[in-house]
Order: sequence, then structure tokens, then C-alpha cells
Amino acid sequence: MPGEVTRLLKKMGEGNGSAADDLVPLVYAELRRLAQHYVDMERPDHTLQATALVHEAYLRLVDQQQVTWKNKAHFIGVAAQIMRRVLVDHARAYQTNKRGGKEIKVSLDDYALLFSPEQPEDLVALDEALKRLAEFSHRQSRVVELRFFGGLSVEETAEVLGTSPKTVKREWSVAKAWLFRQLKGEVNDEV
Repeated sequence: MPGEVTRLLKKMGEGNGSAADDLVPLVYAELRRLAQHYVDMERPDHTLQATALVHEAYLRLVDQQQVTWKNKAHFIGVAAQIMRRVLVDHARAYQTNKRGGKEIKVSLDDYALLFSPEQPEDLVALDEALKRLAEFSHRQSRVVELRFFGGLSVEETAEVLGTSPKTVKREWSVAKAWLFRQLKGEVNDEV
């Protein structure tokens, strides 16, 4: 039913409030899967549950006034961005309560960035690194955000960004290498 999702997103962008209600059953399962993916990467004592993350993200999504929704992949990509912000805010709040000088343990592999679940500072460090990356390459930053935080495939990421899958693969590879160097403390701001 991707056509139905796109139709409802368009109506929602036009200010039709009931379209948001009709959209929920069509995208909830995917948002829930995405949120569960994020929560599974968090430390064991993390207090934010997947359902709460979905609800917080959804409320922020439907509150967007200046967005012209293109399609479901675009909507999920923005949802990933919002979930990232919610989790980073949550991690920062946790971090203020628990200070420590632990080493950042973020590893990069072919499929995703993996965090040490006991260290919310990993997520904060990645967020800061992504902000620096965006200063040099907004597209690479978006590729990481959509692939890692959004859980989108190469093809879905290409669709959201309006580029080819080959470009996404190349940008993903370069961005991962750059982030790895940044997170290991080998600061070189050039991409």
C-alpha cells in the first residue's frame, strides 16, 4: 500500500489532520521495528521503550508544518532523524547524571555502526561526529543517518536522496571510514 501512504502524506502536508490518523496503521509497524532496533542497541538499563520512542517520533512527525512529504521512504527517513534526536537527548540526560572518562567503543562494519550498550556517550559521540561530517558532506551524513538510524536499504536511501544506489554505497563507505577515524580520535576533518 505504498501509494496509499504517499497519498495520505500529501494530504497531511496540505493540513488535513485526519490523514495523520489514517496514516498510523500503515506506518506503525515499520516505525515500531525501527524504534526496537534503536532500543536494542541501547544499554540494558535504558529506560526509554520502543513504544514511547515511536509515539514521541510520530508526534513530532505529524507536527511538521513545512515538510512536503515525497513518499514513505522520505517519511521513514525523517522519522529516523527524529528518533536519533530523541535518543541523543535521552543519552545526554543520562550522561549528565553519570560522568566518566570511558573510551568510546564504536565499531564500524559493512552493515551498521554498533554501539557499546553500556555507554550512552557512544551515541552522543556519533551524533557530534555526524554533525561535523555534515559540515563537509551533508549527503554522506544523510546516508549514515538513513542507513544506520533509519534502517533503510541502499536502494531506499538512494530513493530518499534522489541519487543512485552506487553513489549511496560509495558515500556510505567513505562516511564510515571518516567516522571511524573521528571516533578513534584520529581527527582529520577532511572527508
